[in-house]
Amino acid sequence: MIEFISQPWPWYVGGPLIALVMFLLWYFGKSFGISSNLRTICSIGGAGKLSDFFDFDWHGQIWNLTFLVGAVIGGFIAHTFLTVDQGVQISEGVVNELRSLGIEEPGKAYIPGDLFSWENLFSVQGMLMLVGGGFLVGFGSRYAGGCTSGHAITGLSELQMPSLIAVVGFFIGGLIMTHLILPWILPL
Repeated sequence: MIEFISQPWPWYVGGPLIALVMFLLWYFGKSFGISSNLRTICSIGGAGKLSDFFDFDWHGQIWNLTFLVGAVIGGFIAHTFLTVDQGVQISEGVVNELRSLGIEEPGKAYIPGDLFSWENLFSVQGMLMLVGGGFLVGFGSRYAGGCTSGHAITGLSELQMPSLIAVVGFFIGGLIMTHLILPWILPL
């Protein structure tokens, strides 16, 4: 049983489970999205005194915070207890390209230590990626009216045209980041 749990679940297990969660959210009149939790947390912290955007009744969003906490705890459990210690299976072409960008052991782990380590955190490269990436994600999710999970899972399942436009924009942004910006940042 543990062997089944520690392997990635196939699409025919994960997909229907996501669909079931989406159906239950729709049935109970809820909408899934992780970025809305930031607004709720800021509202709980009193940001409504500074901005009307945060001035709302956050008590109705406790379920979403509970979902977020469950996702964090579930991620911890999956990483700590259910992950087989093996590398990421990526093509040799991607390995060579990542090595040319300065990543020494691509595919050894999901998060390359060359990019995400305490030593790199306070480097110019680390600050550009952390602060710049955080700003772009925050601005983008606010400007798009939701995050990738909210638009790609909820919005697309509800056939919302703004979500389709947002998801296409997310993919274009990801391609620009991967092929144009990241090769410029990594050599720093």
